Amino acid sequence: MIDVAPTLREIADLPGPRGLPIVGNAFQLDRGRLHQTVEAWAREFGPFFRFKLGRRTLLGVADHEALSAALRDRPDGFRRTKHLETIGLEMGLTPGLFAANGEAWKRQRRMVMAGFDPTHVKAYYPSLLKVTQRLRGRWVRAANAEQAIELQPELMRFTVDAIAGLAFGADVNTLESDDEIIQQHLDKIFPALFKRVFSMLPWWRWFPRAADRQLDRSVIAVNEAIAGFIARARARLAADPQRRTHPPNLLEAMIVTADEGGSGVTDREVAGNVLTMLLAGEDTTANTLAWMIYLLQRHPETLRRAQAEVRALALDSREFTPEQMASLDYLEACAHETMRLKPVGPFQVIEALRDTEIAGIRVPERTGVWCVMRGDSLSERHFPNPQAFQPERWLVDGRAGGAGAASSAKRVSMPFGAGPRVCPGRYLALLEMKMAMAMLLTHFDIAEVTTPDGGEAVEHLAFTMMPVGLTMRLRARA
Repeated sequence: MIDVAPTLREIADLPGPRGLPIVGNAFQLDRGRLHQTVEAWAREFGPFFRFKLGRRTLLGVADHEALSAALRDRPDGFRRTKHLETIGLEMGLTPGLFAANGEAWKRQRRMVMAGFDPTHVKAYYPSLLKVTQRLRGRWVRAANAEQAIELQPELMRFTVDAIAGLAFGADVNTLESDDEIIQQHLDKIFPALFKRVFSMLPWWRWFPRAADRQLDRSVIAVNEAIAGFIARARARLAADPQRRTHPPNLLEAMIVTADEGGSGVTDREVAGNVLTMLLAGEDTTANTLAWMIYLLQRHPETLRRAQAEVRALALDSREFTPEQMASLDYLEACAHETMRLKPVGPFQVIEALRDTEIAGIRVPERTGVWCVMRGDSLSERHFPNPQAFQPERWLVDGRAGGAGAASSAKRVSMPFGAGPRVCPGRYLALLEMKMAMAMLLTHFDIAEVTTPDGGEAVEHLAFTMMPVGLTMRLRARA
């Protein structure tokens, strides 16, 4: 970022869609697919454009270099919107790393990152392996009964169990039980937050409906569950001081860091990050896995190559090791290509904390910036045949990562964000995806993945972007 200069362009002078008095472009946005509408504006008006939500003018940015520069200018130059924080607090949600800003974010970042260091992630592996085997058991039963599997609920069960075990040392076990209490409560929170953030009027304050009262009960139930997680974690640490030296889960690692002198981290902030891990860890990973299964099934050659890589290990999934998961370069490339085409966070909204500029455009303090995260990821300027599912883009000499095209792709496609606020759990999320997919490809053949109407999967936005109504049928392998 540079000092504002008089030669900078003004947002008002940028092209953009024509709106209406008072409401601006709000009526042009269908909440469930608003990301697609804004992406269409970027294609029509260029990578820098303006539009209005109510009386507020936003700067739309779809250029990945400008986006990366803005996202790297956090937390000092930009922040998540105050509106998001206000709505979350009003719902009774304790701010965690996702919504925190300023000094609170810096304190919490140090605490959360301590729990994601390689030593801790390796300690979480047995818990993830156990949850993966439970998912395998459910899918064996479904395959033997020739039953269709509803992908979204199944993968949500997997990710809730995984994050509860990995992060909190809690064996929730929705995969082997019909009791989905915490998952049912969690499933109400993100969609409600998304709906309220993009509502023109705060109708729930004046005319609360039955769904709003149920939401209140769900938030209370989740907060009570989180308080229980923290109390039990503190009890374990008190009973076994050795756990403070080698915390076996993220929550205990966070508590140990928070208890260090001068950390400034409170139990309330610990609780906020437990909630953040539950919400973010459930939706994002589950929806990416659903998209990945869908895309692989629609590309048989790619699916066969992924199967061959996994099956070459010649293992029962109960014997998977972290090192073997790290060796699955093509499967990881499939995950990256899925997130390029179908990022579960296709946009971010940030606001300027000071007068600044983006790509020669003057951005006054408190201006909202709509980051079109998928814009350049689907551009022919950066990806040949950009709409095609081609995991090979992410490989260099047959391996994931490295220089050249794969490195360039990582700069353009930013599904985990960029800069200091990049998702701290991204490597753990990739491990979850690879574990679930390796188990699936080892023990099953995918007979079909279908949509409700038999056509292309529909993108639906409810805070995260998910495919609508996917079902899967499996055949168990010997």
